[in-house]
Amino acid sequence: MSKERARRREARQAELERERAVRARRVARRDRRRAVVRRLTPSVRRGRTGRLRRHSRGERAAIVLLTGAAVAGIWNFVDDLALRLALVVLLLLVLPAVVVIALDRR
Repeated sequence: MSKERARRREARQAELERERAVRARRVARRDRRRAVVRRLTPSVRRGRTGRLRRHSRGERAAIVLLTGAAVAGIWNFVDDLALRLALVVLLLLVLPAVVVIALDRR
């Protein structure tokens, strides 16, 4: 009887060893794949980077809404098409300076 138990235990341990080897290969393959993907994808910086992150969502909305209102006012109150276009282009060129002067926190 003890030889039969020993043989079953050997078979059980061999099966467990095969399962461990399969799992180890699977984990190693997954880790290699993740390392390749990590190497190929650009890293994303967290925090306040970029030009739009300097202002809060409300400030950005106010900039867009006020600019839209100014453009609508230009189109409503100015009759000459060439003057309308010139004023809109001038507004868009001056807008970054106005935003920095009005909202800059430095």
